[in-house]
Amino acid sequence: MPSDRDRALVAFWISSGVRASELLGVRVRDADPGRQVITVVRKGNRSVQEVPASPDAFVYLRIYQEQMRGLVPPGRTQPLWWTLRRPYRPLTYHAAHRMFERVNASLGVNWTLHALRHTAAQRMAADPELPLTHVQAVLGHASLTTTERYLIPGRDAVVEQVLAHYARQAARRTRPTPAPPPGPTYDPRSLETLWGRPGSV
Repeated sequence: MPSDRDRALVAFWISSGVRASELLGVRVRDADPGRQVITVVRKGNRSVQEVPASPDAFVYLRIYQEQMRGLVPPGRTQPLWWTLRRPYRPLTYHAAHRMFERVNASLGVNWTLHALRHTAAQRMAADPELPLTHVQAVLGHASLTTTERYLIPGRDAVVEQVLAHYARQAARRTRPTPAPPPGPTYDPRSLETLWGRPGSV
């Protein structure tokens, strides 16, 4: 990616699972690197929610902010995301979408901004140590049923896991059969107690 701004945007989208428009609406005061959360206004019900994001996202954000220092208006209520060329303007959804189209073209792929949210959701839902209700809260789903859709594995994950299953089966077939344990041994003193000492009859 050509800029740290774009790296920060993608890192936030793919780690936090927030919608593209929700992240673009974030202001300077809404990013808290110390607690590793961003505050977004949810699409639909307009509720305000803190959402965690990856350490990498905040590293790229810090670099981008240093690069833009003195070029954009200061202040905690100012937009967090700006265009990179003069005249500097708040970054809109359409501008971010065009940026992502350029990323697609350079990589030869056809991803969408929503696909990043989908990827984040699948990764979180696949973690057995992360309760699905927590994933629901992070994604801002009103219904757990909506979150459960992300439990359905993608095609590549299915192929990978089934191939791993075949490999485990093959490994079990080629594994040498362990030798049976040695037969039981007896303490002569126990036999003497059971049958009596010689000549004692």
